[in-house]
Amino acid sequence: MNGPNDVWIATNGAMYITDPFYKRTWWDHTTMALTNQEVYYLSPDRKNLTRVTDDLNKPNGITGSPDGKNLIVSDIGARQTWRYDIQPDGSLTNKTLICKFGSDGMTIDDQGNLYMSGRGVTVFDRTGKQIDHIDVPENWVGNLCFSGPDRKTLFIAASTSFYSIQLIYKGANPSK
Repeated sequence: MNGPNDVWIATNGAMYITDPFYKRTWWDHTTMALTNQEVYYLSPDRKNLTRVTDDLNKPNGITGSPDGKNLIVSDIGARQTWRYDIQPDGSLTNKTLICKFGSDGMTIDDQGNLYMSGRGVTVFDRTGKQIDHIDVPENWVGNLCFSGPDRKTLFIAASTSFYSIQLIYKGANPSK
């Protein structure tokens, strides 16, 4: 793979993994191992790894809908975020644009609102309308997740620090 980056664990234990290429100083290679940067599906038994997208630029942030029926993938390279229907075999159909915004990491609350990282945290409702922005006093936010006893604490991993903020909605995907 190019450089597995973010993962979403489906309710059945399968994993969806983004595979963008970012040159890393600790790697001994400087070119992509594969011709595409895509999303992969790892079966629940961990025996089969399958590419499930074929037209993304640089997928990065990934999460699933609260009901587990949709996969949401941010194509940071194309500055777009897509929703897919998850099929019983793990394949994806019905690619639909959510918003023209690409993120490094993302998470989702139990209302279907997407929290997307980059320059702070930008929040979109389930229709793709921006509804909020959380300023973070750093140049970049890489990843985020909900946790805490009630899953209403949003944890934010930024360039040099770690932040948290209490929200009114719960995170949809429990921390594993």
